[in-house]
Amino acid sequence: MKLEWMGEYREVVEALIHYCNIYASAYKLEKQNYQGISYSYSQIQVLEYLLENEERQEHMSAVASRLGITRSNFSKIVSRLEAKGLVERRQRPGSRKELLVSVLPLGRALYEAYSQEILRWHFAPMFEQLRQVPPESRDHLRDALFAAMQGSRFWREKEES
Repeated sequence: MKLEWMGEYREVVEALIHYCNIYASAYKLEKQNYQGISYSYSQIQVLEYLLENEERQEHMSAVASRLGITRSNFSKIVSRLEAKGLVERRQRPGSRKELLVSVLPLGRALYEAYSQEILRWHFAPMFEQLRQVPPESRDHLRDALFAAMQGSRFWREKEES
């Protein structure tokens, strides 16, 4: 059966599905290693966003939302990172409820090593292809990915919870 409803976009959708399925199968597995510390892609993403958040100063729920994960899942991942000595939690001065999560020196070193490796074997080939796309069109590509995500029932249910 030909899937005509996707029209001219079938090959793009297929590539996206292929990428997402491969990524999903590895997302939570602690197969990466740095100085005897195993970690998963989900953990490294949280670490990455926490490092970025040092300048942004967003609430942790906003960081979780940017990642596309629930607050409870974010908290579980932070707990794993904390147990590994990569981050620390502390209360925000003047607030009994709000926590700050800081990346510790070991977490910074792990992320630096990871980022060099992931750039070399994963993102460099993708960036090379993206160089062929005019910068103004990259915004459309990003927006198309976000539009697909926002149309997902899973995304809507996550946002409502």
